[in-house]
Amino acid sequence: MAPEQSPSRRDFIKASATAAAGTAFLTSVVNPNRVFAAGDDTIKIGLVGCGGRGSGAASQALKTEGKVELYAMGDMFMDLLEKSQKRIEASVKGNDTAIINVPEERRFAGFDAYQKVIDSGVDVVILATPPGFRPIHFEAAVKAGKHVFMEKPVATDIAGVNKVLEAAKKAKEQNLKVGVGLQRHHQFTYRDIVKRIQDGEIGDVVALRVYWNGGGVWDPRMAREEASSEMEYQLRNWYYYNWLCGDHICEQHIHNIDVGNWIKGAYPVRAEGMGGREVRTDPKYGEIFDHHAVEFTYEDGTKMFSQCRHIPNCWNSVSEYAHGTKGYADVSGSSYQSYGGDKYRYRGEKNDPYQTEHDDLFHAIRNNISYDESEYGAMSTASSILGRTATYSGKSVTMADLLASNKSIMPEEMSMSATPPTTPGKDGRYPIPVPGVYKPY
Repeated sequence: MAPEQSPSRRDFIKASATAAAGTAFLTSVVNPNRVFAAGDDTIKIGLVGCGGRGSGAASQALKTEGKVELYAMGDMFMDLLEKSQKRIEASVKGNDTAIINVPEERRFAGFDAYQKVIDSGVDVVILATPPGFRPIHFEAAVKAGKHVFMEKPVATDIAGVNKVLEAAKKAKEQNLKVGVGLQRHHQFTYRDIVKRIQDGEIGDVVALRVYWNGGGVWDPRMAREEASSEMEYQLRNWYYYNWLCGDHICEQHIHNIDVGNWIKGAYPVRAEGMGGREVRTDPKYGEIFDHHAVEFTYEDGTKMFSQCRHIPNCWNSVSEYAHGTKGYADVSGSSYQSYGGDKYRYRGEKNDPYQTEHDDLFHAIRNNISYDESEYGAMSTASSILGRTATYSGKSVTMADLLASNKSIMPEEMSMSATPPTTPGKDGRYPIPVPGVYKPY
C-alpha cells in the first residue's frame, strides 16, 4: 500500500472480511504447497512465545478438526516454556487427535528460539511473543514457507507495520495461510451485527465510539534486583515498555479500533488526541501512559471517538457503538435501535471466537483454501500506533505521513546484555513521552 493512499471500502472488505467471516466465505485456489486432507495428515505446529496467550493459542490449534501435533516450542526463557507445556498438556487431556511431542531437542530458549522453531520441521508457526518481535518473526516464517497464526498487534512501531505488509505480499504469492488474533472477526454476534450495519440497517454510519476502559493488567512480575540485566528486566515485564508492547492502546485497544475499521471498511487517515500518566506513576510501570483519548477521522469525514484507560475504581467499558443516519448500534451487544423505534438483538448461536479463529485457519490449511488476515491486522495495528502517536505528541498526525516515516523504536542489538531503547535515569524513572515535545515522525 502506498503511504499516501487510503484503501476503499470495497478493497478493505475484499482483503479482510472475506478471510475473517469464516470458512463459508472462503474461495478455493490451487496451492503449490503441501495439501492436508482432513483426518489423514497430521499438521505439525511450532509455538513461539509461551505466555498465557501463546499457551491458549496452541491449545486451540490442537483442538481443531483432524490430527494436530505440537512439535516444537520456543521462548526467551526456558522456565516460561516449561510452564506453558504443562498448561497445554492439561488443556487437551483426553483429546485423541491432539498430539504433544516436544522433546528436549525441540525446546528452544533465547533470542534465536523463533528461528529454531521455524527450522524444526513444522507446518504452522504460532507467533505469540511480545508484539515488538512480531514483524521479525513473521518475516522469517514467510521466508521459510510456513503458514502462520500471529497474535495482535502485529508490531509496536510503523517500521514493523511496513515490514509485516511487505512480508504479507510474499505470503500471498506463496499461498500461505495467515491468521491474526483479532478474534471478533470470528465471533458470531459481531459478524451478524457488523454485516447488518454494512447492509445499511442503521443508515450511513456517521460516528463510532470505541472503548477499552479498565483497571489495568498484571503488575510487573520481576523486581529489578532479580534481573540479570536491564534487558531481562524489560523482557520479563514487557507490557510496560513501548518497543515490546506498544502501550495498551496498541496491545488491548486495537480490538475496538479494529471493529471500527471493520464497520467502516476503511482505516483512519488522521488522528488527534490526548493522554498521560496520571495514576500509574511508579517507576515499575515503565514508560507507558495510563489513559488515551483519540479522535480518529476517516477519509469520508466519519469520526471514531476512542478511549482506553488503565486506572482502577473508575467507570469501565470494553465496547463499540455505531451511530447512523437511521439509528444506532451497540456493536459489542449485537443490537441496534432505529430512530423510528425498531429494535433488533442477535438471538442466534454463540461461539468461542478464540477457538473459531483457529478452526477457520486450520480448515483453510487442510482444504487448500485462500486465507489471509495479515493486511487488516497490520493496518489496524497502524491505526492504533496512529492514535498513540497523536496522544504522545499532542499533534494532528496523518496515516500517510506516519507510514512514510517508517519510524522504528526497536533496539539495534538483540541480546540479553544489549541496551534497550529506553533506560531509567538516576532516579530510577523512565522518560515519559511529553505532548508538545515528542516528535511524531
